[in-house]
Amino acid sequence: MKARLTLILAATLLLTGCGNGNEKPAATPDTGKAGISGKVIVFAAASLTETFGQIGKDFEAANPGTSVTFNFAGSSALAAQINQGAPADVFASAAPANMKTVTDKGNADGDPATFVKNQLVIAVPKGNPKGIKSLADLTKPGVKVALCAAQVPCGAAASKALTAANVKLTPVTLEQDVKSALSKVTLGSVDAALVYRTDAHSDAKDVDGVEFPESAGAINQYPIVVLKDSANKPAAQAFVAYVLSDKGMAVLTEAGFQSP
Repeated sequence: MKARLTLILAATLLLTGCGNGNEKPAATPDTGKAGISGKVIVFAAASLTETFGQIGKDFEAANPGTSVTFNFAGSSALAAQINQGAPADVFASAAPANMKTVTDKGNADGDPATFVKNQLVIAVPKGNPKGIKSLADLTKPGVKVALCAAQVPCGAAASKALTAANVKLTPVTLEQDVKSALSKVTLGSVDAALVYRTDAHSDAKDVDGVEFPESAGAINQYPIVVLKDSANKPAAQAFVAYVLSDKGMAVLTEAGFQSP
């Protein structure tokens, strides 16, 4: 009797397992990544070069089948390119003013989200050979200084800080993005440049970052948004979500960016 019951049970299980061929397999847990594939083109402020480069690699690893391409430049130049129809999926600006030029043209898909803040330091060659300790020191005879152009976020922040310090400064060069301003220091073309704290941090082997109190009144907020004409909105939205996630923020804060 026991053997007969065992055989019946085994047959029942076999028939149930085989089914009729029309049953769907059991669903796998939703990871939130379904359907994410293809290229994502990100226009990002030059000061995000190192961090977004890492975040892009992490995003691709977390979403097989995706690829992230970056265009790093001054935020004003990027905004102009977007408004002129350059193909892009995501815009990350170093200041709300440059983002506004994009949203005012109706080229954003939704409202931008502020994801980090950044502030200025005085970048000087390693060891600070000129002994620069303040903004006023930048006006000393023989001290050559690089600034970002006024329309670039780092230039607008520098102007605000210099005004707060009541310092009038004539730079030897005005650069179109913060990386270019920093390169003037590393190449020995100037004695100092006003750049973001994160940029001095990323090039710490060659430069020192001198903090100054007026920078606290000239902090830049960084907004990010998916663009209206994105050719791959699901992946673009996923990239923005990744930037805003704990993993993305960990990369940014490790580089010296501040939480918004």
